[in-house]
Amino acid sequence: MASDLGYIAQLLDATLDPVKHKKAEEKLKAEEKKPQFSLQLLKIVATENLEPKIRLSGALCFKNFIRHNYVDEDRNYKLPIDEVNTMKQELIGLMIACPSTIQTQLGDAISIIADSDFWDRWDTLVQDLVSRLSPDNYKINNGVLEVAHSIFVRWRPLYRSDELYIEINHVLNTFAIPFLTLLSATDRQIDAHANDKEVLKGYFDTMSLLIKVFYDLSCQDMPPQFESNLEHISTLLHKYLTYENPLLATDDDSEAGVVEIVKADICDALELYVNKFDDDFGRFTQVFISSAWNLLSTIGPETKYDNLVSKALHFLTAIAGTPQHSGAFNEEGVLSQVVEKVVLPNVALRESDIELFEDEPIEFIRRDLEGSDTDSRRRAATDFLRQLQGRFDQLVTNVAGRYISHYLEQGKTNWKDKDTAISLFLSIAAKGAVTAGQGVKTVNPLVNVVDFFQQHVANDLISDAGVEPISKVDAIKYLYTFRSQLTKEQWQAAFQPLIQNLGSSNYVVYTYAAIAVERLLYLADDSGNRIFGRADIDPFAKDLLDHLFKLVEKENSPAKMQENEFLMRCIMRVLIVMGVGILNFDDMVLDHLVGITNIIKSNPSNPRFYYYHFEALGAVVSCGYPAGTSKLEERLWEPFNLIITEEVNEFMPYVFQLFAKLLELNPAGALPNKYQALIAPLMLPTFWESRGNIPALTRLLSAIIPRAANSIVDGNQVQPVLGIFQRLLAGKRTEQNAFDLLESIILSIGRTALDPYFQEILTLLFTKLQSNPSDSFKLRFVRFYHLVSAKVDSGLGTDYFISKVDLIQEKLFVQIYLTIILPTSEQLVRPIDRKLAVISFAKSMGDSQAFAQRYVKGWRFTCEAMLKMLMNPPKVTTGTGDDVINEADVDDIGFGLGFTPLNTCKRSTRDDFPEVVDIKIWVRDYLTDANTRHNGAIAAFMQERLSDEGKQALAMYVG
Repeated sequence: MASDLGYIAQLLDATLDPVKHKKAEEKLKAEEKKPQFSLQLLKIVATENLEPKIRLSGALCFKNFIRHNYVDEDRNYKLPIDEVNTMKQELIGLMIACPSTIQTQLGDAISIIADSDFWDRWDTLVQDLVSRLSPDNYKINNGVLEVAHSIFVRWRPLYRSDELYIEINHVLNTFAIPFLTLLSATDRQIDAHANDKEVLKGYFDTMSLLIKVFYDLSCQDMPPQFESNLEHISTLLHKYLTYENPLLATDDDSEAGVVEIVKADICDALELYVNKFDDDFGRFTQVFISSAWNLLSTIGPETKYDNLVSKALHFLTAIAGTPQHSGAFNEEGVLSQVVEKVVLPNVALRESDIELFEDEPIEFIRRDLEGSDTDSRRRAATDFLRQLQGRFDQLVTNVAGRYISHYLEQGKTNWKDKDTAISLFLSIAAKGAVTAGQGVKTVNPLVNVVDFFQQHVANDLISDAGVEPISKVDAIKYLYTFRSQLTKEQWQAAFQPLIQNLGSSNYVVYTYAAIAVERLLYLADDSGNRIFGRADIDPFAKDLLDHLFKLVEKENSPAKMQENEFLMRCIMRVLIVMGVGILNFDDMVLDHLVGITNIIKSNPSNPRFYYYHFEALGAVVSCGYPAGTSKLEERLWEPFNLIITEEVNEFMPYVFQLFAKLLELNPAGALPNKYQALIAPLMLPTFWESRGNIPALTRLLSAIIPRAANSIVDGNQVQPVLGIFQRLLAGKRTEQNAFDLLESIILSIGRTALDPYFQEILTLLFTKLQSNPSDSFKLRFVRFYHLVSAKVDSGLGTDYFISKVDLIQEKLFVQIYLTIILPTSEQLVRPIDRKLAVISFAKSMGDSQAFAQRYVKGWRFTCEAMLKMLMNPPKVTTGTGDDVINEADVDDIGFGLGFTPLNTCKRSTRDDFPEVVDIKIWVRDYLTDANTRHNGAIAAFMQERLSDEGKQALAMYVG
């Protein structure tokens, strides 16, 4: 029965209510399972007499529904084909007719569908778009171009491939000429409506979209249709780069007008063409260079121009990077003009920057430190000057140095001028990118960054009286930027003043101090050893943490408490560096972390903050409690269990990882009653429906099984656990999780309880092996085989495996052994897996009846495979645990995109045979003992079945 339209609209409205949203979302989940749910959503979006917020909510719900329910990992439709076809027929026209806010959501949905279906299963789309284009209706054209851009923009980050070029050529053959026609028509309409503000703005929106699509179509290679019209296109681009019309000017100093947006789009396209197609485009660039220069020399400081200035500077940076054009800058007079008219105005502080510093400090920090969607003027000007310096090192250093000296002198009485001098010095002193982990790795040899700090900057870090907060920030940022250039001794002198700035009353100052402290504690030498370790911070770590926690807890509301992720990142790093030293004040740390958890769980709003928060909890969990984990379990059970029962979805993957780590740290003994209560809910499909939960849930269940094996068997829960395994095995993205769970089952559940299901397990695995499996699947299958083969003492072993394969199909084992197990075993990389394979092979040779009697050649092949591995014997080492925590930096993590692993509580590598230390000695002892037990049979097989070379190689292992 199809869903009721009015009922769905009510639910969509209720999802916008903070009180009703959870129940409404649950009911929408139930509606999703009914036929034609997606089409009902589109009807709601199309219903103009519904409130705009309900239509927008319907578009957002449609996008998310499509994201999760359109196709599976193999591009098979999860929806009925008639629903898919109707959706495609309706979507384009609906998007074109909708307001821009809804267009954005529908455009995202179309892009998701295109990812799967375009172009081979949606080959009519481009022709459909072209057929809707109009020479004189900007509203229709804007809708069509929004759709086109949402599909074509996918090409920008992709690597070149035959499939990609086939898709682009399919588009160009139909779209390129109508696109150029529309470009010219829009230009004429702009001229014709130069005095009609509303219509003019509409056509300028069209022009902006046309330039964006122009970039999309050119991002991989210049289309031949553009190449043959390059002069016309260049003339048109230049016309709009220099276009002015007071009708389109905005009164708001912070909001860019459509003219500025079009000019910024043009600069984007110019940068692309200079970088990729300069051989063809180079003859047109001079006029653009002059116009960009004039634009940058005359444009005002208002924030509405920031994006345009940044894009124009990016274009000039591309120009400066080409041998053909950069020579124009190789004159002292020209470079002086560059610094004075372009660089200095854009690195100097503006009133709007100071207002942002005072009124929205966290926004100031994020823009200044990390950049944002809109590049800052300062960053773009810095990149331009560095590009020039890469070409003319001495000349740029000399010219900029004169301005630096001038502004330093002015800065003695005007702190803003000193800020300008420091910004300019940073521009020429750093070479290459400022890396997240190390800061500036290479500096300009013509300047001395340490001397400059000591002479001009250090006093602002140390002094309190008369120092402006922004000057404090400049000093801290200087240390942060050049942290790799200071020696340990120099850092020891600077560290305490840096810590003292955490006590500042200014939000930006204490946050920058936290940022610098965290990065310093992260800093390592070329060998991976930390520059600052536990001994360096031990005397003041407790006070430092207590102060950082109080800064976080200054605000009681969940959203405000999570606002400043930099403070929590610093807390996390201090705890990581302290390691076992946390035990000296663990109650204080847990009080704060649990208190913060209980507040922010009601509204998880900043993924970075709560990621660092759970990493901090992971550092406490993993620090090594000498008396076991009972204290931690007692402290953490209640807040974590509330997260699960209240279904705080954002936190659940982290909680499952932490619960799993607590169990892994204490793998022996019966499962505590609190964890017993988790088993039944973990068997339900609800938790497993969220893809982000799966890796953490698998890990938790795999940690529970060894300690609850008896209760799982007694409670008839082996089959439900294997049902989860089967579900995970079915998906390509979760098949590795399936093997994690299967290995836990094999190691923990006795043979008697496992036996009724083992044949079905093998059938599922063999079915996967027949359908073009990935290399990673084959490696995990082979590891599973070796695990079963080696666990003779548990009633398993090679013969058990073979007997179950024989029940499926006679002689199937020979085929799998020769084509999968033997060749893939050679590809095992981890020493722990290679050791397991050697043990498995040795036990097959020493105790398998099947290899002794049925598989005579197989015994030889097994021996040869084992000897080959023993030529370079695997050595399993145990790490200290420190190395894994620094492995992934936060900037490499995509927050909110599925599952985010916690680095502080990674799963330790499991060694199933820790007692086997020297594998060569073990093989010799095992085979010698087997030879004795079987009355010399192994020695006889060696003589009968091996070549002379093989006999000689094996002789040392059979005493």
